[in-house]
Amino acid sequence: MSDARGQLIRILQNAYSGEVAAAYAYRGHWKSLKDTPEKTRIREIEAEEWDHRRRVGEWLTKLDAKPNATREKIFWTIGRTLGLTCYISGWFMPMYFAGRLESQNSVEYEDAAVFARELEMHDCVEDLEDMARVEVEHEGFFHNVVSNHWLLPTMKRVFGWS
Repeated sequence: MSDARGQLIRILQNAYSGEVAAAYAYRGHWKSLKDTPEKTRIREIEAEEWDHRRRVGEWLTKLDAKPNATREKIFWTIGRTLGLTCYISGWFMPMYFAGRLESQNSVEYEDAAVFARELEMHDCVEDLEDMARVEVEHEGFFHNVVSNHWLLPTMKRVFGWS
């Protein structure tokens, strides 16, 4: 197995499991909110995360690879747990950490696109770049929602996210 192929598979396996965590966390998040435009958008974001998971799964299949079963269990649990905590953590924390997570997801897809390009998997490169673009949109949404919150400067100092 080429190094690029192995690296691409590793990133896709991580992304596949990460998407299940994100989707379930967003499901809990939007269900915990009152009817607002934010709730509607987070519900749409959940659907986009499920779509990313489906697409990543298709690329894994094309590469004759499978999801990492252990990561799947761990990230399923993380996503479901985060979704439940949205009911008790208040509004700001889920919004902040969702934005921070989305910024990491876009980089992950961009890194995967580099390896797909090296393997001359042009359709995969286009797909990964599209998913990275959508993750950047997600990050922008969450950043805009929390941009004026009084806790944001402290959270950025402690946890990062520019």
